[in-house]
Amino acid sequence: MSKRLGIGFIGSGFMTRFHVQSWIAVRDADIRGFWSPNAANAASAAALARDLRVGDARAFASIEDMVAAPEIDCIWICGPNHARVDNMEAIVAALRSGKGRLVGVACEKPLARNVAEARRMVALVEESGLLHGYLEDQLFQPTVRRAKDIAWKRGAALTGRPFLARAAEEHSGPHAAWFWDGVRQGGGVLNDMMCHSIEVGRFLLTAPGARRDSIRPVEVSAQIASLKWSQPGYARQLQEAYGVDFTRNPSEDFARATVRYVDEAGRPLIVETTTSWAYTGAGLRLSAELLGPEYSVSVNSLDTPARLFFSRRVSGAAGEDMVEKQNAEQGLMPLVGNEAAEYGYEAENRYFTSCFLAGVQPEENFHAGLEVTELLMTAYMSAEQGRVLAYRPEGLDAFVPAVARAATDA
Repeated sequence: MSKRLGIGFIGSGFMTRFHVQSWIAVRDADIRGFWSPNAANAASAAALARDLRVGDARAFASIEDMVAAPEIDCIWICGPNHARVDNMEAIVAALRSGKGRLVGVACEKPLARNVAEARRMVALVEESGLLHGYLEDQLFQPTVRRAKDIAWKRGAALTGRPFLARAAEEHSGPHAAWFWDGVRQGGGVLNDMMCHSIEVGRFLLTAPGARRDSIRPVEVSAQIASLKWSQPGYARQLQEAYGVDFTRNPSEDFARATVRYVDEAGRPLIVETTTSWAYTGAGLRLSAELLGPEYSVSVNSLDTPARLFFSRRVSGAAGEDMVEKQNAEQGLMPLVGNEAAEYGYEAENRYFTSCFLAGVQPEENFHAGLEVTELLMTAYMSAEQGRVLAYRPEGLDAFVPAVARAATDA
């Protein structure tokens, strides 16, 4: 293998562009290609990569062509949720037919829309023999990593392990129509964002260096609701902007879940998660807490060292130049200096490229993505049944949330 990896991206939208921006801080790998059903978007993403000097990237006509290209060693799957399995099948089919010799594949969150699809993703990657990674950027947030490290080294070492973690992601709603479509996305905000919070909570409660199965989920309870976007005025906004009808088939814009774990000694641990597309604030808010016997940690992405104030005399077009999902252009506003770093994309991509280059299987892999999907689907089952569920509930492998069936059942 060459001393540098060539990375190809499936997808060219909002998430992919965060990855491209993060690549400025990634060593030993270059972005070399993009494929998207929208050829113009793929070409635009390739131009961005070239402009940022993170790789001599080009747009490809097909996934098969990208797999076959000698400059492509690994592929990052960053397209829409409903295309995950099709994209992975195209990669494996190309390899099976002798086109290309890849080293690894990484997939954005969530791994799939439901457990059956997630199991298919795992089966496909195991058939391929590729190294594989599950792209969960929030595990790589510098503040979360540093906070966990100090809490365990000082607080836990002297007074005992932490027992409660909280994690939340909240903003005003997604950018693309397919996110709002329960069938194509696989649900609403629970599937879209609780995948982050579930995994951050587990990560914080897991001892540094311990296996991810050193803590084991035993019980899940959850609630979901459509609080804002199914109201007539807001539903009309969605209809006009994205062509989705929340008056008939609303996805949930609020979700909360509690996951009870036990550690290897049988001690109880709790992860509390909250996610929302109905948050009105400065913009995207990522928060996490970790509590132990004599210590606590809290992280909030909007507690920034830089803040900007514009008076009412300063007005301009809506944008996101200060923070993702920005909701205002006036008043006192937080300014996130480097979102690609603060949200974990830089460290995430350094980690996966270094693993693939060294021939090492990342711990955060497709199996981890499957486990997260299983917890998310259990949360949907709990919310639909209105009760606490012992983990792992019967029927989980075939379960599809009601919100993901709504359009076809109507």
